Amino acid sequence: MSDAEPNGPRFHLVDVFATERYAGNQLAVVESRGRLADDEMAAVAAEFDFSETTFVESLDPDPTVRIFTPEGEIPFAGHPTLGTAAVVRSLTGTSGTTTLDLGVGPVPVRPRDGALWMTQAEPTFGPEPDPAALADVLGLPDDAVAGPPQVVSTGLPTVVVPLVSRAALTDVALDRDAYDALVDACGAKNVLAFCRDPRDPANDIAARVFAPAHGVPEDPATGSSNGCLAAHLARREGTVAARVEQGHEMGRPSRLGIEAETDGDGVTVRVGGRVVPVGRGRLHRPDQGI
Repeated sequence: MSDAEPNGPRFHLVDVFATERYAGNQLAVVESRGRLADDEMAAVAAEFDFSETTFVESLDPDPTVRIFTPEGEIPFAGHPTLGTAAVVRSLTGTSGTTTLDLGVGPVPVRPRDGALWMTQAEPTFGPEPDPAALADVLGLPDDAVAGPPQVVSTGLPTVVVPLVSRAALTDVALDRDAYDALVDACGAKNVLAFCRDPRDPANDIAARVFAPAHGVPEDPATGSSNGCLAAHLARREGTVAARVEQGHEMGRPSRLGIEAETDGDGVTVRVGGRVVPVGRGRLHRPDQGI
């Protein structure tokens, strides 16, 4: 941290994909502006211990943003993208599209109907792991998996696993050894399990996401993985427009909008939701007291 600065960088706390304040997925957005070394960013992210913490390195011409989990840096994640875009829009007074320069490249974020929507990178489709192996990962009987799982990525690979019921989704008890074997086999560290039986009739899908290899045993709202879900569904069903609920099992109810359309061999994916401000402050310099 630069000795020329009298105070540490400012940070902002927001809840993303939130149905209300103190719901959704927590995010810390740090105005680092080149003042923090890589190891300091990693330490700050571990200190906040949210699913992710972002660092805004510059604002012009497009904001350059780095994303860290408690375990280290990642190239893309959904709720950090929307939450950081909301903070940047507040700092710059932007009212139209905000394009963030992330590890996966530029990601545009647009306002619509009181929410922010990101267009994710073109999805890629990987292998379809053995359903029985995924049942073992989730601690469920083999017949709880409703169809072939698939590895999908819009920047951060996810194994998408359809389940037969909300009861099965509720009963998930991740087996860490089976999960680690899955990660070794396919490289995807996020596992999204979903069903078509949401709690709220206003929603279409219920989901849970697990990513212990990223230091996130369970995530309350996961934009990247739900983008993968949208791509997975679009490949099988065509155009997708759905509301997804997540985070209820963690006491942080979340709602995500997902949209996808196929165009030849390609799929366009958008994920949207609300961002609710919670607080702000400054990181202390090493020589500052309480």
